[in-house]
Amino acid sequence: MTSHDPQAPSREQLVQAILARLAAEHDRAKAAFTASASEVGVRYCAIDDLLPEAWARQVSEAFPEPSAMRLMDSFREKKYTSKDFDRFSPLMADITFAVQDPRVVAVVERITGIADQQPDAQLYAGGLSAMVQGHFLGPHIDNSHEASRQRYRTLNLLYYVSPDWALENGGNLELWDRDVRQRTTIVSRFNRLALMETTPTSWHSVSPVVAAGTRRCVSNYYFSPTSPTGQPYFNVTSFSAWPDQPFRRLWARLDGHLRQGVRKLVPQGLGRKDVYEGPRK
Repeated sequence: MTSHDPQAPSREQLVQAILARLAAEHDRAKAAFTASASEVGVRYCAIDDLLPEAWARQVSEAFPEPSAMRLMDSFREKKYTSKDFDRFSPLMADITFAVQDPRVVAVVERITGIADQQPDAQLYAGGLSAMVQGHFLGPHIDNSHEASRQRYRTLNLLYYVSPDWALENGGNLELWDRDVRQRTTIVSRFNRLALMETTPTSWHSVSPVVAAGTRRCVSNYYFSPTSPTGQPYFNVTSFSAWPDQPFRRLWARLDGHLRQGVRKLVPQGLGRKDVYEGPRK
């Protein structure tokens, strides 16, 4: 593990800064989250300036280079990911797990109104991600559960740390209606925390990155033993495609049916579980 920068904020300082910002934005964010349901059917809100700017820049500067991360490359997505925190600055684990702090979860639960939310210490599908020019994440719905299939995924929390990132750069969060025809775009603005509910119809994507530079994101997910719909359900991560990609959309639908069928036969799946198991001793 790389040594701790004495000038960097501690995890507790990060938690306190996040709590203060969430408290200041509570009423506005709660109203925005509730009202957004009428846009495309996916509730969301964004908290800008989550950390003091100097701290957010430290997070950005400590972010690992893409070459130190794992490349995910298929017709569904292209991006770098990692949760191998032992190899990176301690600040990377600190900002990630600050968002997982039970005190932060409690405030986010009040903002979203989603009950019984719990943090995920194993970071199932969470961690660090980086996208460079040409990278994307196609329209999809997330896996409904964590690895044990005991808890439902309820909320995506995406913290963006690329200074001066603008709409025209691409790499922005897109929320879609059920038919993946109409969208709302949330710019991956520096020092912004985006909150997005996860349900069986919460289609979302990341638009292709078209600019030079790296789009950096700290991703967290919350889970709950309570179904977001009030009814039991299960689905694997299932992809569609952008409206101008009809053939890819058809292939993605077939791919999703195949992987859903495999999971019915093999509930725990065939692949390696990408989870965080804590610092190596």
